[in-house]
Amino acid sequence: MTPAHRPVDELAWAAQILADAGVESPRADARWLLAWVLDVEPGRLPLVDEVTEAQVDAFHDAVGRRAAREPVQHIIGVAPFGPLELAVGPGVFVPRPETEWLVEWATDRLAGRTRPMVVDLCSGSGALALAVATTVPTAEVAAVERASEALVWLRRNVAAVPAAVGERVAVHQADVTDVAAVTALLGSEVDLVVANPPYVPATVPVSPEVAADPADAVFAGSDGMSVIVPMARTIAAITSPGAYVGVEHDDTTADAVVDALAQADAFADIEPHHDLTGRPRFVTARRR
Repeated sequence: MTPAHRPVDELAWAAQILADAGVESPRADARWLLAWVLDVEPGRLPLVDEVTEAQVDAFHDAVGRRAAREPVQHIIGVAPFGPLELAVGPGVFVPRPETEWLVEWATDRLAGRTRPMVVDLCSGSGALALAVATTVPTAEVAAVERASEALVWLRRNVAAVPAAVGERVAVHQADVTDVAAVTALLGSEVDLVVANPPYVPATVPVSPEVAADPADAVFAGSDGMSVIVPMARTIAAITSPGAYVGVEHDDTTADAVVDALAQADAFADIEPHHDLTGRPRFVTARRR
């Protein structure tokens, strides 16, 4: 008779394997992978008494991939982000939970607005665009992305959300550093811009999980500012007076982002923001 496999034992084994491999969140990742294999919500794992031999084999395979530092989101094919589950994989940046702070800030700015025009620059998987469109049901959102590989995932995610959300999100392929091209697409009456652009300095070592993201979605020149500096001029060109701007950045470049927005000579109330851990996370401003 085949011995029963208890989820608690499998999770303990997996957590140890992942910890030994240097994974930062071994217990959480083990729970995520087992829930995916069992097709249950992670919170329902305590209700599962045992797992089959086939499920154990699938779980061990997934744990082996994660121990090799393949991103857990690539293994299960989705990344949770705010109210969404986004399809992700090779070719697109995997959205991180810390970027949800930018969504919260944007939602607060848009409260009470009637049909505001929002733009997500360097949209990638569509995380910011779709989260804003979901949480602000009056917003019209434009998602701008340059990379053809990322656009495949972006369009897939827009198609997957409810029609009431997706029909308010327009996808555009453009380089956000090209002022003329973006202005031709979007005009100059945007009410709010959010952006999670490439911002890691090229000399900074990154984890294997970050290295699995497309390099041009992560790195931005030697100082991490090769996209943000010209993008600030684009934002100045497309925004209307009083519009809000929020740009995520590297831990080390908050002052440089403040300077970039100041040098664009179009913004007031330029302000850095920190996340709950106290790390510099994004800079906001308002169009003069």
